Amino acid sequence: MGARRAGCRRRRAQGTFSAHAAGQDPRRDHRNAMSSGRVVVIGSVNCDTSARVSAIPRPGETVLARTLEKSGGGKGANQALAAARAGGAPTTLISRIGDDEEGSLLEKALSNGGVTTQLQIVPATHTGQAFVTVSETGENSIVVVPGANNSALPLNADERAAVAQADVVLLQLETPTDYIRQARHAMRKDGLLILNAAPVVPMTHSEWDAVDVLVVNQHEAQEITGAGEPPLALDILRRRAGDVIMTLGGEGSLHSDHEGNVTRIPPFATKVMDTTGAGDTFCGVLAAHLANGASITVALLNASAAGALSVTKRGAQPSIPTLDEVRALVDSGD
Repeated sequence: MGARRAGCRRRRAQGTFSAHAAGQDPRRDHRNAMSSGRVVVIGSVNCDTSARVSAIPRPGETVLARTLEKSGGGKGANQALAAARAGGAPTTLISRIGDDEEGSLLEKALSNGGVTTQLQIVPATHTGQAFVTVSETGENSIVVVPGANNSALPLNADERAAVAQADVVLLQLETPTDYIRQARHAMRKDGLLILNAAPVVPMTHSEWDAVDVLVVNQHEAQEITGAGEPPLALDILRRRAGDVIMTLGGEGSLHSDHEGNVTRIPPFATKVMDTTGAGDTFCGVLAAHLANGASITVALLNASAAGALSVTKRGAQPSIPTLDEVRALVDSGD
């Protein structure tokens, strides 16, 4: 794996990925490392249009929506806002927007949410759009029109400087995969690169090798590996990317370290209204806590609580909880 994986091993040796000592309760220790670690998110910005329906339509079926709502979205923007609001970390978002009113409004909303933005405007294209259908049970179906997010504009000098100062760099795959390589090249040696491999797209061996922590849901893991059982998928993925985290919706999450040791993080029970953005909230909070030096167990516990809270409200960004709300749920032990 080379020097990049060695850098990840150095962070593990310092305790970032250490398990809790025997007898310790991670729920009581969940604030053990909140300091001032910096997160940089490289990813997409979208304008979300959400329609609420009784059931998601089948192919060829027409259904009537009960409500229509617009809000900020995009995996990059959602995760950056979650890292700042629910994770409490100083966070910068690097993204691409169109030269349009929607891009300006979304940039302002992110700034108001505590996220530092570095957004390059892509001429002659539109800001990304997402069309979301949400059922009564909270499940969703999403169509994304990438627009400016598809741009291959390279990281500029200011963006590379921001990456170099980050403790954690978080990426997803609604933007070109080459940003993985660019981010790794700009990062300091002890920085941590987290990839949320969503949506699933082809990646090169060098891109996989750049990843320190991989986050996928159960469906994405199956699509990447072809393995239907989570333990087998985890084992395949860790050979590509070191530490792997698989989210299981209402069943919690699994973590496999680079040696194949698997830990299950139990779920928090909440009432589901809308699952849109829950995975993004999870990823942003995970990145924030790892940037602040928390163990992987503590980071996953807080990420799980944040994701559980997010499904109790509608919309991707409006549903992201505050840091105090996350702490309260973890403290409650529910």
